[in-house]
Amino acid sequence: MDWIFDASFFDKVLMCMAIMGAIVFVALYFVGAGYGMMYNKKWGMSINNKVGWVLMEAPVFIVMCLLWWNSERRTEVVPLVFFLLFQLHYFQRSFIFPMLMRGKNRMPILIVLMGMVFNVINAYMQGGWIFYVSPDEMYGMDWLYTPQFVAGVVIFIVGMVINLNSDYIIRNLRKPGDTRHYIPRGGMFRYVSSANYLGEFTEWVGFAVMTWSCAGLMFAWWTFANLAPRAWRIHRRYEQEFGEEFTKLNLRRIIPFIY
Repeated sequence: MDWIFDASFFDKVLMCMAIMGAIVFVALYFVGAGYGMMYNKKWGMSINNKVGWVLMEAPVFIVMCLLWWNSERRTEVVPLVFFLLFQLHYFQRSFIFPMLMRGKNRMPILIVLMGMVFNVINAYMQGGWIFYVSPDEMYGMDWLYTPQFVAGVVIFIVGMVINLNSDYIIRNLRKPGDTRHYIPRGGMFRYVSSANYLGEFTEWVGFAVMTWSCAGLMFAWWTFANLAPRAWRIHRRYEQEFGEEFTKLNLRRIIPFIY
């Protein structure tokens, strides 16, 4: 099984994922992923939204734990910091976020399965690089004092705060029993219509910077490729549903002042 973490094979996986990310980015402008506020029965059989989120997100947390535990580097400080920050996000996303969801939304099984596949591959990319493929001397204690590590951690934490705050705002848009739609306001929703996606993207840009790796960059790219088209669709839906009430806010979609 050593070939799985062979540098040549690993690089080929990253290259394939870069190309696939570009395809996904373009495709999602034509075919919207039918979950959440974009739920569409045309995507086929569905399950409870909370169950779907756990099934979709938990694999990356579990696989990352296995990669860490079976690595000879599992007690090294810098890889451990990367691991803990990564797992902090995914523990929240896999086990806390779904339990905080309100309503009785459904998630298509096909979306769950596609999410599971990507998350397993991503765990391989991030865990594989941190614990197996990266040069042995790369992440020594001196890495903690490099500009890229310090900047990356700050960016990651800022992104997580934006993400959590935006999720909180979205969760509390409605009172129990209310089924109307509302424009999210406050926090980074002052600048973009999908502040939760801005937070997510910012986190993984930070992770790419702190690890200074192509694997981290690939995750940031895939995050943008997946969320930017969805942010575009949500923005367009707000325009259609709220008209001038929304357009006069002059918001961007996912990146303040840019897009």
